[in-house]
Amino acid sequence: MVSDRHLSWEHLRESRAKNDDIPWICIGDFNEILFATEMKGGNHPHWQMNNFREVVDECGLRDVEFKGYDFTFDNGQEDTDNRQSRLDRAMGNDKWFDMFPRAKLIHIHREWSDHAPIKVILQPRLERETRGGKLFRFEQTWELVEWKGISIGNILRDIHSKRRCLKRLNEGSQSARVISERKKIMKDITALLRQEDIFWRQRSRTLWLKYGDTNTKYFYQKVGQWKKKNHIAKLVDDNGGDQTGTLVVAGVAKEYFEHLF
Repeated sequence: MVSDRHLSWEHLRESRAKNDDIPWICIGDFNEILFATEMKGGNHPHWQMNNFREVVDECGLRDVEFKGYDFTFDNGQEDTDNRQSRLDRAMGNDKWFDMFPRAKLIHIHREWSDHAPIKVILQPRLERETRGGKLFRFEQTWELVEWKGISIGNILRDIHSKRRCLKRLNEGSQSARVISERKKIMKDITALLRQEDIFWRQRSRTLWLKYGDTNTKYFYQKVGQWKKKNHIAKLVDDNGGDQTGTLVVAGVAKEYFEHLF
């Protein structure tokens, strides 16, 4: 809510006071824009942007340069009722940028959500490092992966094609036709992702049935992997101390969530 936004700004000021002498970065949905150019459609109160700019300046923060579509939020409305804005961002202080001078923020195209996912890449590859036929070689391997007559390559290519269409629809005006087409593509992507999940699950189960009972080494490797994924060996308590042991770790987790809620 707009009336509670000052609480977020105070939290930023408090974070700055605690972390002013160390590198720090803030990432996420700030539910506010810095400039009028970060919004498409409608008008935004200048006093709200001024308050946001003020706290950003006080905290010594600046934007991580982004790549992708300009806006990370879309209200899903049609034509003149459509509003798009850049609510999601990453901002760091000078010490953080000294550590990661090449960092980039990626605006990933949204699918079901009204917000686009974002991610920070700390050390992007140089352009010369990314040239070549890597993607082509990867696609070649898709043809080799087939199970029960289903080619995972076809599924992955269809997902890629649909997402390219989605990217085109996400950018620009959102007419009734565009929104309708977008919903259809999202249903197609969901169905394809379900096919991909079923494919890998069936393939994994078949491999397990084939090798799990006949190959002791394979069996124990898989069991060991599952145990590692489901085991918490250590937690840090409120005093910064390492706590180990099943009962002690459980107690630390229980106490943390009791205080949290």
